[in-house]
Amino acid sequence: MRLHWEWIEPLMPVPYVPTLGPVHPADLLPELFAAAVEIAGSGRFLPYDKDRRWSGRKAEHVLADAIEHGPHRTLLPTLLDQAGRTVRVHVYGTDRDSLSAGADLARKLAAVHRADRARVVSFLGPDQPARGVRGVRVHLRDFTDGPGPGPGARVLEYAQLPDPSRFTAFAEEMAGHGFVFLHDRMRAGTVGPVLVVLHGDQVSGAIGPMETMPDAAGRARLLPQYLAVLPAHRSLGHGRALWRAAMQWGHRHGAAYQLLQTEVGGASDHLCASEGLTALGSVDQRDAGIED
Repeated sequence: MRLHWEWIEPLMPVPYVPTLGPVHPADLLPELFAAAVEIAGSGRFLPYDKDRRWSGRKAEHVLADAIEHGPHRTLLPTLLDQAGRTVRVHVYGTDRDSLSAGADLARKLAAVHRADRARVVSFLGPDQPARGVRGVRVHLRDFTDGPGPGPGARVLEYAQLPDPSRFTAFAEEMAGHGFVFLHDRMRAGTVGPVLVVLHGDQVSGAIGPMETMPDAAGRARLLPQYLAVLPAHRSLGHGRALWRAAMQWGHRHGAAYQLLQTEVGGASDHLCASEGLTALGSVDQRDAGIED
């Protein structure tokens, strides 16, 4: 299906492309949408897809035949085949019936594709209140302003730890934050550096992997990282120190920017706001069958 950008653009408050996620506001969004639709169902990654580093096959694709596209509303569904199947309908529209139409389509497609979950994804601009959003806020960190303030604490790379087994204990306690998965990749040598902060001789927090990748326009971007601090060591400034160290790493390695997604109202959300990042808007994602 050919998408009419002049229909979508006025209804898209956040630069977010299905299957790719948030993108830089200066990216060529019509081409990104078209590319995501073009490779639908192929299992291939686009060259600038950040998920390429984790898998050999793309887990989510656009359900191109089910797109509903008009001048006042576009419903763009995807199928995510990972830890079960999820249909997600991305709603670009402002009329009162857009969300209910998206939920109806999500439920219908979930039945057709035998999906475990049906979800609706909608968007709020940076000036719209995010109260009640069940999802993330998108932040932009632009490195043209420099590396930002120093971490204010000693931050090491994992390889500098005198006893790497200390990281094992941290990873196991932070398994719910993805660190067991990340630790497996670290030991396999398939990811970039991971930064850590110590509390005494204990790994208190970590952020990583530290990697860059060109975006669709060829600009180097710092890729998203896992970030966690042990519950017993929170409110000590460790998370801020790790984040600042990561930003300095990105600047040193030529990144032009980073896009971050933080839980609305969560600790990372407040951190990004306090560090002066630009909020690009919010992404709400909820079950299609839930009535509020």
